[in-house]
Amino acid sequence: MRTLVVGNWKMNETATQAARLAREIVDVLSMPPYRAKRSVDVVLAPPFTSLAPVRDAIAEHDVALGAQNVYWADSGAFTGEISPPMLLDLGVRYVIVGHSERRRYFGETDEDVRKKTQAALAHGLRPIVAVGETGDERDSGKTDERVTVQTRAALEGVTRERLSEIVIAYEPVWAIGTGRNCDPTEAARVIDVIRASVAGLDDVPVLYGGSVSPANFAQYMAMPRCCGGLVGGASLDAQSFALLVRIAGEARP
Repeated sequence: MRTLVVGNWKMNETATQAARLAREIVDVLSMPPYRAKRSVDVVLAPPFTSLAPVRDAIAEHDVALGAQNVYWADSGAFTGEISPPMLLDLGVRYVIVGHSERRRYFGETDEDVRKKTQAALAHGLRPIVAVGETGDERDSGKTDERVTVQTRAALEGVTRERLSEIVIAYEPVWAIGTGRNCDPTEAARVIDVIRASVAGLDDVPVLYGGSVSPANFAQYMAMPRCCGGLVGGASLDAQSFALLVRIAGEARP
């Protein structure tokens, strides 16, 4: 399984700022001791408005372009949406689907996530499917049930052969942007629950996300079943993000 470090910039950085940040990241990654190892795939997922300038900034580097969302139709009267062919035309290779902020603020359902996952696969985009429980669900002992339901719903209809094209990110909702990261041992346990929820996920990369930082990332990478990180705030600083890539590379040489 490949190791991935994905920077989700969320609704941050103008196009000009994003291009500058992308250049800073690839410059730092090209210098020792931050040089990205071949065992680590690095993905930057800026806002839609910044995809083209970030693409240009990373064009000569071993960094992939990701998008934060996608719609399931190829075209049509869907004001404000972005289709898979539009992303492909911009050089996008990965797309995040089912992020908790999409579910919470924009009403995305498990069925929406399923359709987006299938649309991404149909067009050769690699979906990063985010699953995770809220604080209330964790407190009531429903973590395992929630991630199992979300994972099965997102992957419904995906053949076993195509599972290798998918990445899953375990992001406990209560840890996102709060500074409260999940205990690494518990995160590893939930990752095993996710893998067991659908036959064929043993070789699918599962990332951890939720207040990931250089101070705690090594603890997650020490868990053999954790294949990297979906990073929010720490990806907006070139030095911090490069350090995360370095940590991942040292854990998976």
